[in-house]
Amino acid sequence: MSVNDIVALNHVFTTAFTDRYRKDGLVGTHVPNLSTAVWRFAIEDAAQGAMLWRGERDEVIGFNMVHLSGQEGWMGPLALDPSYQGHGLGKSIVLEGRRWLEGVGARVIGLETMPRTMDNIGFYSSLDFVPGPLTVTLTVEARYAEARSPWLSRIPEGERVDMIARCELLLQELAPGYDFTREILLTDAMSLGDTVMLVRGSTIDGFALCHTVPLVEGRAREEVRILKLVARTADDVMMLVAQVADYARRCAAQRVAIRVQGVYRDVYRQLVAQGGRVRWTDLRMAAFGFEEQTPTNGIVLSNWEI
Repeated sequence: MSVNDIVALNHVFTTAFTDRYRKDGLVGTHVPNLSTAVWRFAIEDAAQGAMLWRGERDEVIGFNMVHLSGQEGWMGPLALDPSYQGHGLGKSIVLEGRRWLEGVGARVIGLETMPRTMDNIGFYSSLDFVPGPLTVTLTVEARYAEARSPWLSRIPEGERVDMIARCELLLQELAPGYDFTREILLTDAMSLGDTVMLVRGSTIDGFALCHTVPLVEGRAREEVRILKLVARTADDVMMLVAQVADYARRCAAQRVAIRVQGVYRDVYRQLVAQGGRVRWTDLRMAAFGFEEQTPTNGIVLSNWEI
């Protein structure tokens, strides 16, 4: 897959997901194109896991963006043109992604789907994926903070490698085998957003990788999306969210979107108590035997969507 395929990817993406909503009874819903910047990030992040399926006329008919963050593997988005569904191609798309992840040593193999869609859940279940917790997307309003934490983009270039390494040490402490370095570096290199860090003295107690680039092609910047968040405690999560809300305010965005897995009840309760609004839900599913393990200490929120 390459950036030259983005137009074709968008066609399959919008056609497949609009059809899915129609089958769910949401007839008037049209799924818009994803922005070119988001596709570029997804392709670069997936790298060798960015998979394409082509038809007899060499047209793109399906794709699977298969990501690997250390030993954490996940698929998304993935789609198949509706006119090719019902012939086993969807099964091939998912199983090829799983095969590739197993081959590169993934310890976790997961994806997310719409929890109200019985067809999707049944389909993935038939491929030996089992349901996990709901992921609930909440938004908090952008607002200035009394004090500001460091952003990676504001750290002198010569010190950035060290700061990223310290973030990775925290992640390894809480979730051994995970590695968000590539996502952090790509976000910085492609100017898609920033990494906000919670620093106390010489210690990093948390960080949040967030994107400001709009998801939808042609839309104005409305929200900052947190893709990865790592913190020692629930209180540290709240401090990080407040700092990302400050970052969003300074980027002229209206709100911050954060996706919280249901196992982190304290984080969810605190976000709601501080005005977080529920916007969306996804069902997390994992290949049997490759389920993610909740850290014994700390919080690791890893977005399985781009």
